[in-house]
Amino acid sequence: MLPDLQMKDQLRLRKPHPCGSYEWTVIRLGADIGLECNGCKHKVMLTRRELMKRMKTNLSQKERENMNVPQVSEKDID
Repeated sequence: MLPDLQMKDQLRLRKPHPCGSYEWTVIRLGADIGLECNGCKHKVMLTRRELMKRMKTNLSQKERENMNVPQVSEKDID
């Protein structure tokens, strides 16, 4: 399945960029995905399939999921 992405998503790839950073920001969506390295600001274009192979996690998607999960307080448990 191809990744569901939004602009400004923060991604962690499997291998580091030569600058040492694993984290990238989505700067363009379309048939190709534009990414900007968070370490050195280098920009690259990857196909969606290539990005799917290289991507480890979508940090922004995890953050959005955590915001939608209702928090259980100690009052709710009793």
